[in-house]
Amino acid sequence: MRGKSTSGRGIAVLAALAAGVVGAAGCTVQPAGTDGQGGSPVRIEVPDRTPDATRSAPPARTPDAPAKPSPSDPPSTRPAPARVLWSPGDEGRDIRELQARLRQIAWVFHGPTGTYDDLTAEAVRGFQGKRGLPGTGVTDTVTWQRLLAMTREPGRWELYLMGGQPADAPDPRCMTGRVMCISKSSRTLRWMIDGRTVSTMPVRFGSEYTPTREGVFQVFWKSRHHVSTLYDSPMPYAMFFSGGQAVHFSSDFAARGYAGASHGCVNVRDEAAIAELYEQVRDGDKVVVHW
Repeated sequence: MRGKSTSGRGIAVLAALAAGVVGAAGCTVQPAGTDGQGGSPVRIEVPDRTPDATRSAPPARTPDAPAKPSPSDPPSTRPAPARVLWSPGDEGRDIRELQARLRQIAWVFHGPTGTYDDLTAEAVRGFQGKRGLPGTGVTDTVTWQRLLAMTREPGRWELYLMGGQPADAPDPRCMTGRVMCISKSSRTLRWMIDGRTVSTMPVRFGSEYTPTREGVFQVFWKSRHHVSTLYDSPMPYAMFFSGGQAVHFSSDFAARGYAGASHGCVNVRDEAAIAELYEQVRDGDKVVVHW
């Protein structure tokens, strides 16, 4: 009996050890099937406790260290370069506004001419350098926005401060004969013969206190080196048409443009143009001053 008992205990010990080995190996047994028999054991592989170096995951990126831009990044992620708007040689109304705004802050003292010349490029370069921008001398979007923020919208006669404005249509009274057709609306003088425009030039008129008379007149006296006895000022190439009012060259108009006014005369700022006109106009030729 003792031997049988000893043998039974040994079998129990062996069974317990086997169960422990099975648990350590990580295997399990499916529940009994519908027939009451145990199902086949399912083998589960337990990974090695030492990870394979070739399978290790890469370290996570530190949030505070963003990736550097790469040349292969799409263009939308890179800063857009400033777009060039105007450069030397360009012409037009936009160039007049650029020059007028530069004039407001004393970077140019000529024009506006409507032509992006060397003086304009030099002024733009100086403006850029003063504000820490690349001194290219061309007007890009960044330069233009800085200039807009520092200036105001120029008026019409700031854009044409020194002339260059287009002439409006001639008055019907100018369409026959030899006529100096003078428009106060466009501030221009057309020299016309039988309805054909021979030349056009900008002119300036009197102030509200000394207005230039309007109507139809005739040239009654020409004086090449005239000097005003009333204002003691030179009136070269004077062509008188109404009392003391005449068409003549004005050095003040040439220097200041429409920033000034005459004492009632019709001022011309282009000396070469008025000299040529003076040679063509005759006593008795018609003068029409109109709006």
